[in-house]
Amino acid sequence: MTGKQRSYLKALANGLGTKAQIGKEGITDAVLAQLDQILEARELVKVHVLENCQLSAKEAANQAAKDLKAEFVQAIGRKFVIYRESKDNKTIELP
Repeated sequence: MTGKQRSYLKALANGLGTKAQIGKEGITDAVLAQLDQILEARELVKVHVLENCQLSAKEAANQAAKDLKAEFVQAIGRKFVIYRESKDNKTIELP
């Protein structure tokens, strides 16, 4: 992913609300399944890492992106954004 594409996705994510949370259990199969569904429907997802989670937002983002074959976009504070192109519902056109 190029810097221009990442910047474009950051701008899109700015208006997004948080769609998922990661709690004290960390990245579980249930969390991955939920994120997979959201990514397929929306392509871009913002996730909140709760205070009781042992992972930092960046660690959680990198692990989730790797497990879901997605792209890490950004991590700010306790939130992160990941992107994956949808197979059936492509809505975001990258520059």
